[in-house]
Amino acid sequence: MVSLGEVLLRFDPENERIHTARSFRVFDGGAEYNVARNLAKTFRQKTAIVTALANNSLGRLAEDFILQGGVDASEILWREEDGIGANARNGLYFIERGFGLRSASSCFDRANTAISQLRTGDIDWRKIFVEKGARWFHTGGIFTGLSDTTPDAAKEAMQIARDSGAIVSYDLNYRDSLWKMRGGRDVANQLNKEFLLFADVAFGAFNFDSKLSNFDENTFRRATEKMMNEFPNLKVIVSTLREVHSASLHDLSGICFYENQIYKAKDYKNTEVFDRIGSGDAFASGFIYGLLAGKDVQYSLECGAALGALVMTTPGDNSISTLSEVKNLMAGGNRIIQR
Repeated sequence: MVSLGEVLLRFDPENERIHTARSFRVFDGGAEYNVARNLAKTFRQKTAIVTALANNSLGRLAEDFILQGGVDASEILWREEDGIGANARNGLYFIERGFGLRSASSCFDRANTAISQLRTGDIDWRKIFVEKGARWFHTGGIFTGLSDTTPDAAKEAMQIARDSGAIVSYDLNYRDSLWKMRGGRDVANQLNKEFLLFADVAFGAFNFDSKLSNFDENTFRRATEKMMNEFPNLKVIVSTLREVHSASLHDLSGICFYENQIYKAKDYKNTEVFDRIGSGDAFASGFIYGLLAGKDVQYSLECGAALGALVMTTPGDNSISTLSEVKNLMAGGNRIIQR
């Protein structure tokens, strides 16, 4: 499986606030990258990240995280930088997890990053999909929202992946910080429609006016039926179902539209949240794992929901859970200490 997206360094003040912190713990992150990283680390699948990094100490730190996560880093484009980051730099973001009534909040520092400058022709996609035989390609709305050139770069990759017979998935992720000065959600949704023409699997659902965030089964069915009518190439539409009681307490499940049927994962109600960031990406990786492993849609959905719930119990964007822990939770395993 190959992901196309930005790899960020995440600075986490842990139990402090960003604006009062004096120390930060560093993690790796990035929406599309997280999917590849979870597939490699938890599910032991062969994955690669296609990205670009500025060739300096921060870029090499990001590479070290990638390698520790078990992700193939051979497709990274290394960009020489001028010493001050004026021509190319590496993306950073700062996140505080929130607690109880205080919601999580973030601060991004990602302008003019090396990956935001990616253009068509920069990557030899035919080598990746034809010669190397990648079976699945994944990207999403975070990468395509980085700049004016990244949408065309994503379309090029998606088209070549489809032509090679690989499965293509696209995540309808939206970040207000990327779009608030460029037309907001409506413009992002119009762009996302163009990418859905090349996708087999869509993560997320929208009603063509605004992306749905909290919806029930009936609302999801109506939205996905409209999407299937407009994009008959889509085979699967899948999404998390999340109810946020507070920053520290969530309900999480998953829902899927496939072959005119709705499938739903079991509910993980009143899940105590240590760190919610990346749980949606973990859900996507669990779902993809199930299909790559030859399992049915219901199993894949349950696998995604289980890992999404587990990721909320640990620090950082990505999973530090094992496959046996995922399977244990899927089977309704107990939470008594394992000895």
